[in-house]
Amino acid sequence: MKLRADFVQLYRDVHSWVGIVAGLFLFVAFYAGAITMFEEPLQSWASAPVALPPPVSLEQTPALLEKALAAYPEARDDYTIAVTPEDAQRGRLTWDGSGGQVHHAPTQVMAAGLDAQGNLVVVPKTPSEAAHFVDVLHQQVGLPLPHTPAMLVMGVVALLYAVALVSGVIAYLPALVKTLFAVRLGQSVRKRWLDMHNLLGLFSLPFHLVMAISSVVFAFHGQIFAVEHMLFPGSAAGQHGGQHGGMHGGGHGGGGHAGGRGGHGGGPGGGHGAQAEARAPQSTASTGSADHVPGVPPQPHDAQAEAQHGGASGEGAPLVTGAASASAAPVPSPVPVPVSAPVLAPTEILTIMAQRAPGFVPEVLNYMQLGHGKDVVRVFGHDVRYPTRGPTGGFVVLNSHTGAVQSGEYMPGHQPAKFAILTTFFALHFGSFGGTPVRWGYVVLGLGGAFLFYTGNQLWIVSRRRRERESGLVVETRGTKLLAALTSGCTTGCVAGISAVFCAVPLLPYGGTYGAVSAVYYSVFCVFVVAAFCLPGQRGIRLLLAAAGAVTACVPLMLCLHGAHLLRTPEGLGVALMAGLLGVFLFASAAKHTREI
Repeated sequence: MKLRADFVQLYRDVHSWVGIVAGLFLFVAFYAGAITMFEEPLQSWASAPVALPPPVSLEQTPALLEKALAAYPEARDDYTIAVTPEDAQRGRLTWDGSGGQVHHAPTQVMAAGLDAQGNLVVVPKTPSEAAHFVDVLHQQVGLPLPHTPAMLVMGVVALLYAVALVSGVIAYLPALVKTLFAVRLGQSVRKRWLDMHNLLGLFSLPFHLVMAISSVVFAFHGQIFAVEHMLFPGSAAGQHGGQHGGMHGGGHGGGGHAGGRGGHGGGPGGGHGAQAEARAPQSTASTGSADHVPGVPPQPHDAQAEAQHGGASGEGAPLVTGAASASAAPVPSPVPVPVSAPVLAPTEILTIMAQRAPGFVPEVLNYMQLGHGKDVVRVFGHDVRYPTRGPTGGFVVLNSHTGAVQSGEYMPGHQPAKFAILTTFFALHFGSFGGTPVRWGYVVLGLGGAFLFYTGNQLWIVSRRRRERESGLVVETRGTKLLAALTSGCTTGCVAGISAVFCAVPLLPYGGTYGAVSAVYYSVFCVFVVAAFCLPGQRGIRLLLAAAGAVTACVPLMLCLHGAHLLRTPEGLGVALMAGLLGVFLFASAAKHTREI
């Protein structure tokens, strides 16, 4: 393809400078993002085991529930029942133990069980925040700032990222056919970095476009909703933005319900925002309203919704959404469901779900007593046939007395067209479709993306050094030294810092609070950055690579010593193997690193 030389040079310059500004932020975001693809197994491993008797069966759960609610009546407002055996091992029944405080991160819950004599056993369960911290690191591109300003910076970085993608493609077009599969490893260092950068960038371009666009939306969703509401105050989209504005800014969900499915929000102040409503169980304390639950449209009466959704029995009713029910024919005013009416047992809820959505696999039942007959149960789970709105699944909201559907807007495979389109957008960012193979594909793409930004910086540094030598300079300029030190220090510091967090988890109380794991990461990160400025040239890079490799290689060792049960799961074994391979790669890079000329 023929383009004017000055036109190509302009886009090459734009690509270089924009990439340099955003590259190190994006390295942290992509490396941490690759790790968060298996956030739940890491959270499970990092959290201290619960000293509970073996979990009761689902059939015996009502007896457990009766005793627990009699002893802890405050739990009646919001409690969670784990369905899957893995989650049940960490507490079949749990409820919020944070005293009703607002939270958007894993928080303490109370877990209950029955001993061999049928006596109630209740223990506090404090989840580790190590995996949650890595998620925050990913969202905030590594910045230790309050959530709101960090997300604004992330949005600017995402915009620069999009500009770099477009300008890079235009700059590369003239040489596309000639150099598409050419990787000149044996030639000059500059050509090696250039070919690897071009190859990685071109073949992962669709993935990077999705990441750039979705990240901009996540960063500026509040402003987008505000403008949309101003322009279209009467539209459904504007109403959605107005009703859920607080929820959209509230993190990935609430904290620490059964089985590690508590929310992993966006730091102490929130999460990705627009992802909030699709994550795991969230207590009313973190939603901000006792009468409005994410996924439940505000209604004057639950009984009216039951009539619109197929009657009070709820059996055989299709999974429909608020949008679908809004167009239903008017119905007579129904008789309210008594507040004291018994809620459906877990087995009954599962039976209803099996009849209505055979492919949906329930994992968690979150019962919430909202008053005025608005008692609901949110059924969290997944369906491998469909993409999901959240990173790990979706949910449907049922009336907990009758089983009537209250909302299916976040139910995989049962969404109206507008929600299905938005869900596809979210799923492409999270990799929440296609099961484990797709997750591993996203891990590879995430690590490849991090390496793409590293090669971009290295290419700029090598090219800058060559131009300086050609101009007669004997000593590198201050700018070249600064970027070279930042590139080696920030990249190896990020890798070593995250590895150090998971190595420190078994040694920290409760597997590490947010403050503790944050201190571990940023201490290691700062040490590597300072070392990059203090150690001379290529020798310093070798030492940093070797040190990062050593810390990373310790992760599978800690898994073997303190989380051997995870090695029996595909995810846990995969994490150990990936950490081991990455450690070997870093060692090999340190051993083979030569002076770039």
